[in-house]
Amino acid sequence: MSTPNKPIIGITCGDLNGIGLEVIIKTMLDNRITEICTPVLFASSKVVSYHRKALNILDFSFNIINDLSQINHKRPNLINAWKEEVTLEFGKADPNVGKFAVKSLMAAVQALKAGAIDAVVTAPINKHVTQSEEFRFPGHTEFLEHHFGGKSMMILCSETMRITPLTIHVPLSKVPSLVTEERLLNAIAQFERSLKVDFGIRRPKIAVLGLNPHAGDNGLIGLEEVTFITPAIEKAFSAGTLVYGPFSADGFFGSGAFKKFDGIISMYHDQGLIPFKLLAFDEGVNYTAGLPVVRTSPDHGPAYDIAGRGVADETSFKQAMWLAIDILRNRELHAEISANPLPFSQQRSGPDEDVVVDIQNGN
Repeated sequence: MSTPNKPIIGITCGDLNGIGLEVIIKTMLDNRITEICTPVLFASSKVVSYHRKALNILDFSFNIINDLSQINHKRPNLINAWKEEVTLEFGKADPNVGKFAVKSLMAAVQALKAGAIDAVVTAPINKHVTQSEEFRFPGHTEFLEHHFGGKSMMILCSETMRITPLTIHVPLSKVPSLVTEERLLNAIAQFERSLKVDFGIRRPKIAVLGLNPHAGDNGLIGLEEVTFITPAIEKAFSAGTLVYGPFSADGFFGSGAFKKFDGIISMYHDQGLIPFKLLAFDEGVNYTAGLPVVRTSPDHGPAYDIAGRGVADETSFKQAMWLAIDILRNRELHAEISANPLPFSQQRSGPDEDVVVDIQNGN
């Protein structure tokens, strides 16, 4: 349904008691959005009107439609995903409200399956209030995997960093047993493919962080680097991937070495997400790679503590919109190039001088 060079981007409303609709409405106030895409919000016109009045945003409205065939490509659109009345209370975790976040998501998934929209940007949900017979998933990612297949990979993106954790929502005590050579090799291969296909980087350079302090210090502070991580890096490098490490995480970020790489693999959630959010919290984007569909989201939650106050920063959500559009275009370009590849030398290039980073395993 998309017009030439102008994709249709579906938007889910997220938790209605959080800041989701606030950052969505603020994003839609930027006229550049409708210049490069056609937004479609899956929500309720009554709920959106309630939020607009509460936030005192009175000089904006969606184009209300009952069917995706009625889309106006010059305005942000809203399709009613439910008809029930909703009682809202900003800042409250409420299962009676959480179910409407699921209705929005399901409507967007149906539109994706039908080819009526080209990508989806999801506003944050509270996974504890969305659980029901219809939705028994830890979050958006698992729900989308269930409906579209594929093996997902979470990539946190900003202007200066793309980082993916090898392990995500697992207890720290279980992380060492999950750091295996096979798992890391698969992650390197999947990450490299996403960097090429989704981000348009022809020869991506990937850094791998160590698990232990000082990246194990040659086996003095743990053996995971020597036993699993380094062998995986060496195998992937020998196969043609520009992958380097393992690097000591503190020196890697503290020295600014992360700027020399197109992608970073951390060993566990906080090792990667703490520096990422410290450096890019307001503009960071969560991208779900590995799926046949494109899904992005802001890198924050529903933020109950500031919901309804009009102070939420929409930058992350806006960046999620831009990134979804960029990935769609990069995928299309990659498909065109792959269909008619130009001949080029397959000779394995060695490490670039500016990539070989000497990071002291000190403070």
